[in-house]
Amino acid sequence: MDDESVPLWKPSKMIHQGAEATVFSGFWMGEKAILKKRNRRSYRHPDLDRRLTRQRLSVEVRVLKKLHSTKISSPSLFDVDIEEGWIILSEVEGITLYESLLNGKSNIEQIKKFGGLIRHLHELGISHGDLTTHNVIIGEDGELTLIDFGLSKISPEIEHLGLDLQVLHECLNASHYQENNAIEAMIDGYLSNSSDDSTPLGSDVIARFNSIRGRVRYHA
Repeated sequence: MDDESVPLWKPSKMIHQGAEATVFSGFWMGEKAILKKRNRRSYRHPDLDRRLTRQRLSVEVRVLKKLHSTKISSPSLFDVDIEEGWIILSEVEGITLYESLLNGKSNIEQIKKFGGLIRHLHELGISHGDLTTHNVIIGEDGELTLIDFGLSKISPEIEHLGLDLQVLHECLNASHYQENNAIEAMIDGYLSNSSDDSTPLGSDVIARFNSIRGRVRYHA
């Protein structure tokens, strides 16, 4: 199946070809939309590949539905076919934090704000799984919108929360090294938005992140 065979979908162009999925822009019932089609992995047994695709897509749908009623901005879910492995979402207007930092439109304050957004996500019992500056979009009003929940987990272990921060840490070091104290700003934003009665505590997640960071340095 290609993107043109999805009901009510009018494709525009392919915007990303990744290992996990191919992403197209287009229109769904007249609305600007994004179609994400999970790629078949030839190195996996077909039954295993189908099972993993269904599991990951099911979790992504559950996460998007859960976020819809919260203060975390995320794409709206338009349509999905778990068996065929595709999902259609609203198109989010704006540019990625990655682009915004590179062209100087954003600064350390946006990274701190991003840290706070991550904490809100974690307090909802969700880990993102791929927290890079490519997966958060800044609108004209400055609002941050999280996208791409294909590797998310619901009710994650604290290790997954720490790994979220480690992924962002690696992204900031590799792509935004010109932003001084970026990691500290992210941590500050994370801890500043942590509820005292949350489980786990923000300080516990930061401690796990520091542990993971230490292990990565040791093995490197």
